[in-house]
Amino acid sequence: MLARHDGVVVLVAGAVPGERVRARVEKKSRNLIWASVEEIVEPSPARRAPEADPACGGADYLHIDYTAQLGIKSEVIDDAFRRIGKMTIDRVAVEPSPEHGYRMRARLHVVDGRAGFFLEGTHTLCDATATRQLSPGAVDAVHGVLARLNGARGVTSVVISENARATERVVHLEPGTDAIAIDIAGLDVTGITAPEGRGGVRVLAGKATVTDRAGDLFTAESPIPADTAWTRHAASFFQGNRYLTGALVAHVLNNVAGTRVLDLYSGVGLFAVACAARGHTVTAVEGDLVSGSDLAINATPYGSNLRVERAAVEDAMRKLGDVRPDTVIVNPPRTGLSPDALSGVTGLRASAVIYVSCDPATLARDAQKLVAAGYTLASARAFDLFPNTAHVETVATFTRADR
Repeated sequence: MLARHDGVVVLVAGAVPGERVRARVEKKSRNLIWASVEEIVEPSPARRAPEADPACGGADYLHIDYTAQLGIKSEVIDDAFRRIGKMTIDRVAVEPSPEHGYRMRARLHVVDGRAGFFLEGTHTLCDATATRQLSPGAVDAVHGVLARLNGARGVTSVVISENARATERVVHLEPGTDAIAIDIAGLDVTGITAPEGRGGVRVLAGKATVTDRAGDLFTAESPIPADTAWTRHAASFFQGNRYLTGALVAHVLNNVAGTRVLDLYSGVGLFAVACAARGHTVTAVEGDLVSGSDLAINATPYGSNLRVERAAVEDAMRKLGDVRPDTVIVNPPRTGLSPDALSGVTGLRASAVIYVSCDPATLARDAQKLVAAGYTLASARAFDLFPNTAHVETVATFTRADR
């Protein structure tokens, strides 16, 4: 939370907007001070007792009433557009999520054969189960795998990946293991994998992937055939919230203009497959080796209607000369669009650009450039994919009338 002291900005961990606290300074620079709460002098009505350590797994907002969290995130988006994007927008609604068991994917650190999150800013292990971010039994399942590895055999972290129904669970060992095979009988997992070579995956037991279908992801009526499927390895990127991923996809689909879609930073094809299943002609671009492999598999049922380019976005944009999309979907990393990617997108002059962002600051920065290139911000909506954290997913739709 942000405060000011003698004209200097102070970032205060553990505070709530509007309350008065006594804080201890932990670090400072010329223009910024970092501090943490030591005493609540005048508490906010939105303060609540956290059910776990907010520093475990980075649950920064765990001490804040959930409805108030949504309001704060809406204000953060508004502030980013105003300060960084130099534009005033209507207050962005934030779609709420159940607070517990929402995560379909997480990385756990391994220390002395035990797995958990690190306390923020440290290498001290903390109990991931207590944060209730993961499905019941997920961490116990990881410990069962590690126990069967006889001391974890050099594993320093694991990625656990589940489908939305939690009927499939794959544990991916990092950096790998010298075990040739692992018996998963009696373990609450459907597969165990490890890295192999450059971008490869070695199956140690069971199945290497989990699969979600539209009928499971969409809590409301599915806008695409219910058997539309996304299969992915644990190492692949996929949206992490089992409750809101369908709503996110539905919102993107509702903002697609025309029939031709270019999906950049496609991952395993969350948006690309949904668009193809709805009858659009799609080109999907993904540079990550594992995600790109899953994307190619997920695209197979759609033939020429879903073309896959396995390359970095900047490289692919230089080779997509014949692609003239009506809509461009971008879902870049937290750093936002690179200058080359952004110029490539604006150069296409598509009727709509749908920007899916996990960082309001870089979204606002790129929004300003899109507007300068002739686009208008038509709508913005947010999804609380990571409740009890400072993170928020925002979807901004930009349109142009002079194509």
